[in-house]
Amino acid sequence: MQSSNARKSPPAATYDVDEDMLLNAPGTQLFLSPPRILIIGAGSRGSAYAKAALSSTNSVVAAIAEPIAFKRAKFGKRYVWGERKPKPEQEFEDWKQWVKYERSRREREAAGEKVEPGIDAVFVCVLDEMHEEVVCGVAELKVHVLCEKPLATRLQSCVNIFNALNDASEDTTDATTDSDRKETVFGICHVLRYSPHNLMLRNLVLDKRVIGDVLSIEHVEPVGWWHFSHSYVRGNWRKESKTAPSLLTKSCHDIDFLLWMLCSPSNQTQSEPHLPSYVTSTGTRNLFRKERKPIAAGDATNCLSCPHEKNCLYSAPKIYHGFNLRRGNTGWPVKIVNPEIEEIYNTKGEAAAKKQLFANLREDYTADTPVADIEERPWFGRCVWESDNDVCDDQSVTITWEDDPISNDENGRPILKGRGAKTAQFHMVAFTEKICQRRGRIYGTRGEIEYDSKTIKVHNFATRETKEHLPHHGTGGHGGGDRILVRQFLMAVDAVDGKRMSAAKAQRKFLGCDLEEAFRSHAMVFAAEDARNKRQVVDWKKWWAEEVETQLSKA
Repeated sequence: MQSSNARKSPPAATYDVDEDMLLNAPGTQLFLSPPRILIIGAGSRGSAYAKAALSSTNSVVAAIAEPIAFKRAKFGKRYVWGERKPKPEQEFEDWKQWVKYERSRREREAAGEKVEPGIDAVFVCVLDEMHEEVVCGVAELKVHVLCEKPLATRLQSCVNIFNALNDASEDTTDATTDSDRKETVFGICHVLRYSPHNLMLRNLVLDKRVIGDVLSIEHVEPVGWWHFSHSYVRGNWRKESKTAPSLLTKSCHDIDFLLWMLCSPSNQTQSEPHLPSYVTSTGTRNLFRKERKPIAAGDATNCLSCPHEKNCLYSAPKIYHGFNLRRGNTGWPVKIVNPEIEEIYNTKGEAAAKKQLFANLREDYTADTPVADIEERPWFGRCVWESDNDVCDDQSVTITWEDDPISNDENGRPILKGRGAKTAQFHMVAFTEKICQRRGRIYGTRGEIEYDSKTIKVHNFATRETKEHLPHHGTGGHGGGDRILVRQFLMAVDAVDGKRMSAAKAQRKFLGCDLEEAFRSHAMVFAAEDARNKRQVVDWKKWWAEEVETQLSKA
């Protein structure tokens, strides 16, 4: 965090990250007292983290909170109760129902009644705009929280979450002694930090210093041409006013990755973070707007009634049926159109599944449809040039660091005591073949690194040799990042609940990240958006002092 009298950066000792713990942790972690998990939200990410928990540990997915009955039942059968009927404590219609139940359970337990086991950790996997309500709502129960990224969709919401979690950790109302005080772990699902590829990359750059001091990074997120149309033109994340800018919803991973590489201390030092100096950004909605609509499409607003559909790259029938359902894929993105299509395909066949898919794709809105109704849901058959989307499909961010710091030696000559000046350039682009397979280059004083999602090539200026590294590509989402993140989070939970370690130490040892660091990278996204919208260079320290610091809890 930004240093000041109001709130200072964490002390140096908190950056004692166990490098071997992240790089060489066991594939499956067995606990003597397996943590019990509640997952809030039975969508793609909730399912991914449930699967990651069960495949990487012997923890228990004990309950699901999900308002859609079909999704709740499907999730529960797969991860919670199996072929048996669910017990009351295993399923909830929403997180509020669980909070009410949990308070009652604790009251009954305090009264001496024998009660069912409680929940140790909550995984928050609801829509982005619901994160603030849910995280703040469960914070007072002092359960461990793992929250899907982004933390929240507005800066003020992120501040509110930060304060709620801090206040809950400082609340000792229920504790009679220091040993009774309940400490909790917080994790944010910045899974790029946990992929074997990126763990090796950071180790090479910061710990082994294979290219010397870093001078600049160029990092690209290729979203994928049809993926962007699915999620950010037709899907849930298409409108900034309804959700958030695409830099946050899609690329907060990447801004966090850059700060992790250039701001956070290396694993071999105990220095404070090297805070950025300036940030600027440009970006816009280049293609997906009515002015770029093909003339042949005429007035059509839906693919299934469009004369240009057969020749259109962004044809919904091609994307959802031709590329996916017809080839037997009923998962993402097909299940996002309608989660019941998978069951229809398995029980009634492809023809019935296709019929349901096309019925969903035909759904459209007109000029008379209330705006609230349009914004309430995705429209996956909608023409990409006639949608109500407004988020950037191409954006660049430049973050600049100054020397940290410069002092004089015994002869009065200026020397660099900390880390040197450097620049990070990030490019989020929709129009790519690759889908989310990041790539980039890192330029140093002694060499250069080229990386993608599979390889790392290190060129040494002195020897003129290039060495290629092939990191292990883990199973599961994000190159194994999902699985490692969940395992590390649960290891931190187990260490804290077993009173073997404080929450602060467990955060750093097992996760390599705490609430403060997660909050900072989100704040950088909002600073970049300020720069883009105001067409200016943002002074990070000044922006932080004016927009953030006065609102942070002093606890």
